[in-house]
Amino acid sequence: MFKPYSLEEGAFLVKLARRAVEEYLRSGRIIEPPPDTPPRLLEDNYGVFTTIEKVTGERLELRGCIGYPEGYRNVAYATLYSALAACCQDPRFPAMTLDEVDSVVFEVSVLSPLRLLNVKPKEYLTNVEVGTHGLVVKRGFYSGLLLPQVPVEECWTTEEFLSHSCLKAWLHADCWLDDRTKIYVFEAQLFKERSPRGEIYERDLKEELSRCPRYREGSST
Repeated sequence: MFKPYSLEEGAFLVKLARRAVEEYLRSGRIIEPPPDTPPRLLEDNYGVFTTIEKVTGERLELRGCIGYPEGYRNVAYATLYSALAACCQDPRFPAMTLDEVDSVVFEVSVLSPLRLLNVKPKEYLTNVEVGTHGLVVKRGFYSGLLLPQVPVEECWTTEEFLSHSCLKAWLHADCWLDDRTKIYVFEAQLFKERSPRGEIYERDLKEELSRCPRYREGSST
């Protein structure tokens, strides 16, 4: 199980992501990691994604999600720059404005190194685990990544997860059955605000998955 950081270190990253976005939207300034940054966050070079979600009643709507699958300088810098990209460079959304920062929650995902699955395509169904793995699909110039929380939130089966990862790479949904397609798995440690500027907690995807009706019924293939 990939859990390199304490809750305190994870909370630091989420606060850093929020601070980076708020300062940039306020002044246009890109901040540096502060002097009190935990040393490990300046030494490690894991992949990092920042997800920003808009709070709408009791629902959360994606507002931006961008990151570095295999790291950028170190975890602190990757958090800063992934947060800025998520707020202003996600091509699916217009750039955020300062008046939005009080109605969004931040999540930071720290990624383990990617691991190529060296098995036959049909064996992916038993080697990819929803609630544990994220996926990267690569074929030629095409590439797509889905974080491990996505299939949990969508209550997908393993096959659906593989298909949607192919679609994310702009490939056919069944491209994972083609020997020319490379499938990589990774794990992630997830830290998230419960509310805008609220308590920060570490997500437990297995627990979240247990609340999905189709998994409670035992249909988890």
